[in-house]
Amino acid sequence: MSAKRARGPGYEEIAEHYRQKISSGELTPGTKLPTVREVQAEWGVSNTTAAAAMAQLRREGLTVARPRVGTVVATPPPVVVTGIARIERLIRTGRPYRDGEAKVELRSPSLHSCYDPYVAEQLGIELGDEIVLRIRLFSQDGKPTTIGVNCIHPRALAVVPELVAGEELPKFWQLLYTERTGERITPADELFQARAASGDELEALGLLDVPTGIAVPVLVSNVTFHTDDGQPIEVWEDTYAPGTRKAVPRHVAE
Repeated sequence: MSAKRARGPGYEEIAEHYRQKISSGELTPGTKLPTVREVQAEWGVSNTTAAAAMAQLRREGLTVARPRVGTVVATPPPVVVTGIARIERLIRTGRPYRDGEAKVELRSPSLHSCYDPYVAEQLGIELGDEIVLRIRLFSQDGKPTTIGVNCIHPRALAVVPELVAGEELPKFWQLLYTERTGERITPADELFQARAASGDELEALGLLDVPTGIAVPVLVSNVTFHTDDGQPIEVWEDTYAPGTRKAVPRHVAE
C-alpha cells in the first residue's frame, strides 16, 4: 500500500511567510515579489493556492500591482496617534513627539469666542463665551497627518495663566494643572465620526487640488477631559488626513 502524499502548505502559510518579511523590513516598499508561477514552483503548490496567497497580501494592503513591473511591497500610509494616545506617550516617556513627527502652530493658544454648539455643551458654557483655543498641524516625515484642536475652559487660566502667555510651556498644561491643584485630569471615551473636510482643513492638510464642490471625507475624534470633581476642562478634536492609519492606545488590565 503506497504512502499518502504529504500535504503542501496552505495559502495562509505562504501569505504569512511574506507578511513577516514585510513586517520585519526584509522586504522594503517597492521590492518586487515573485509571480504566482514562481510562488507555485518554490512552494510546490497548485496555481490556485499560490494565487490565493498573493491575493491575500493585496487585500491586506501589503502589496500593490504596478504596470510593467509586477507585484511590489506597498508603501504603508503614515501612522498617526489619537489625542489620548499622544498624551499617554507624553506622560509615559516625556516625549511630546515620536521619531519623524513634528507640529506647527496654526493658532497659538489664545482666548476666542466659542460658537460651536458641541464644544459649548461639552464644556458647559454658553454660545459666545470665551475659551482658550489652540490649533496645531501634526506631520509625519514631512507629510501632514492630523489637525489638533484644543478647546480649554477659561477657568484653567486661574491655575495655568501661561496658557495664553505666548511662550512654550515647560510641560503639558494638564500636568501643570495637576501639580498646582492636586486634581487629576482624565479623559472620557474617545468618539469617532466621519464628515466632510472644510476648506481650511483641506488647505492645512495640503489637499489643494480638490475640485470645487467635491466632498473629501475625513475621520474625526473627539474627547472631553474632566477634573476630579467631574467638571469639564477641555475638548480635544483631531481631524485625520485621508489615507492615514490610526494608532490607538492598547489598555492592559492591571
